[in-house]
Amino acid sequence: MKETSLDIKDLQLNALLEVTQAVNNNLPEDDLLKIYKFTLLADLKINKLALYTQQQDQWMCRVNFGTTNNLIGSTLPEEYKELKNQMGMVETSFDEFDSVFPVFHKSKLLAVVFMESDTKLGVQNRFLNALTNIILVAIENKRLARQQMEQEAYRRELEIAKKVQNFLFPKELPKIERLQIEAFYLPHHDVGGDYYDYIQINENRFLACIADVSGKGVPAALLMSNFQASLRALVRQTKDLYEIVTELNHTTYVSGNAENFITFFAGIYDFKTKELEYINCGHNEIVLKHGGGIDLLNDGTTVLGMFDPLPFIETQRIASLEDFFLFMYTDGLTETFNEKDEAFEFDRLIELLKEDCPEDLSEHHSEILQRLNDFRGNEPFHDDITMLTCRVHNK
Repeated sequence: MKETSLDIKDLQLNALLEVTQAVNNNLPEDDLLKIYKFTLLADLKINKLALYTQQQDQWMCRVNFGTTNNLIGSTLPEEYKELKNQMGMVETSFDEFDSVFPVFHKSKLLAVVFMESDTKLGVQNRFLNALTNIILVAIENKRLARQQMEQEAYRRELEIAKKVQNFLFPKELPKIERLQIEAFYLPHHDVGGDYYDYIQINENRFLACIADVSGKGVPAALLMSNFQASLRALVRQTKDLYEIVTELNHTTYVSGNAENFITFFAGIYDFKTKELEYINCGHNEIVLKHGGGIDLLNDGTTVLGMFDPLPFIETQRIASLEDFFLFMYTDGLTETFNEKDEAFEFDRLIELLKEDCPEDLSEHHSEILQRLNDFRGNEPFHDDITMLTCRVHNK
C-alpha cells in the first residue's frame, strides 16, 4: 500500500515528537545521534549518510551508515566548509553520495549532511533540516552546559586553592629592633606556585625560607600547600636542615609523582651563636650582605621532588654574623622581560641591592618593584614574583 503525503507528514510529526521527547529526557549525545540515524533510515529511506559537525576547531563525521568505508572520525573536505545558507540539496563530488545538505542554525553552519537515496526527497528537505537542527542544537546546548559546569567547578576549585594558599603565608612577620622581616608576593594568576615562610623555632632561633614550584595555577598551589604543611611538621620534630630537606624531598617526590619539582632555600639563624645555617635546593642565588660585602648563597642540593634519594646534599654554616641583610626572591623577578625581549636578570638585581637599603623594608621592596616596572614598560609579568627580606641587628 502506497503511503500518502498525509501519512508521511504524520510519520514525520511523530518522529519530531519522539526526538523532542528524547531531548527533554536529557539523553546522552550518542543516544540522540542514534535516534537521528534510525529516524532517517525509517522515515526518509536514505541508503547512505554521513553527518559532519564541528567539534572545537575540527569538522568530523559523527553519524555514518551505508558507505563502503567507515567515515566516523574522518574530517570534512575543505570545499564543504563554506556552503551557503540555502534550503535543499546541492550536488556533491564526494564519493558514494549524490547530494549534500547544509544545515544552519541562524547564520551559523551547524552541520553538513551527505546522502544518497532511491527517492527524491523534495519537500522532505524541511523535515531533514528541522530534525538535524533539533538534534544538533540540543547537543550544542549540552556542550555549553557541560562547559559552564566545568568552569563553575574550576571556579570553586580556584576559590578553595586561594583560601588554602592564604593559609600558607605567615599572618605576622617580626618587626622588632633585632629582627625585621618583610615579604612581597604578586601571583601571576589568581593562585600561584610561590611560597615564603617564617618560623620561630625558639627564643634564639628562627627559620626563614622561600620556594617555587614548577607549574602554575591550582595544581601548583595545592602541591605547595602540602609542602608547607610538611615543612612545619618537620620543624617541630627536628632542627636539622639535612633531615628536613631529605624528608621534604621524599614528600614532594611522592605527591608530585616525580613530574613536578620545587626549588627551595631555607636558612636558620641562631642569635646566641651568631651563626646562619642554610641550604639552597636548586633555587636562585640568595644575597647576603654583611660586613660591607656581599655573599651569594648557592650551596646545598638539587631541586626537590625529581630524585629520591637526592644525589647529593650539603648544608653550609656562616659564623660571626651580627648585623646582616638577607634577600630572597623567586625567578619571576629576574625573568621579567621588557619590550625588547630582554630579561631583568640577576646582574641588574645585584647592582640594585648594592645600594643602601631603607630602614623600612617595605620601601625597599617598593623600590625594587618600581625599577622592575620601569624596566618592563608595557610588557606584562609572566610569572609569580616573591621577595622576602630579613634584616638582623644582633650586637
